[in-house]
Amino acid sequence: MSTVIDQPVEARLVAAAPRMPSIPATLHYDRSDPFAVRMTFPAPATLEGVEVCWTFSRELLIAGMREPNGHGDVRVRPYGYDRTVLEFHAPEGTAVIHVRSGELRRFLHAAGELVPVGLEHLQLDLDHDLAELMRGSC
Repeated sequence: MSTVIDQPVEARLVAAAPRMPSIPATLHYDRSDPFAVRMTFPAPATLEGVEVCWTFSRELLIAGMREPNGHGDVRVRPYGYDRTVLEFHAPEGTAVIHVRSGELRRFLHAAGELVPVGLEHLQLDLDHDLAELMRGSC
């Protein structure tokens, strides 16, 4: 069984222009980092011309699909039944995108099959991580 989920999604960038252009993005979930979700945008889709990756909690994505959630760099809120808005705040500016809620639900379902919500802690090896931290402290 795979320990990683990579799911392409179509994102619509909310811009000043009336037409919202589609941009490709990839949602990523890895059992070895069970609390986190990554959303990656390829270089051609970014202003800087480099791949951009945002990491945020799976819990934020789940909660934000039901009601507005997030107070930091990433915020999520429902937009009707079929869309979810993700806001990415950086010093350079803010990107606001719409993603089909069905695509997010499918991704979250697959992530939940891999690591059920509430059982993420079982994937962590705290003894090993603590030993790695302590190794360099003497």
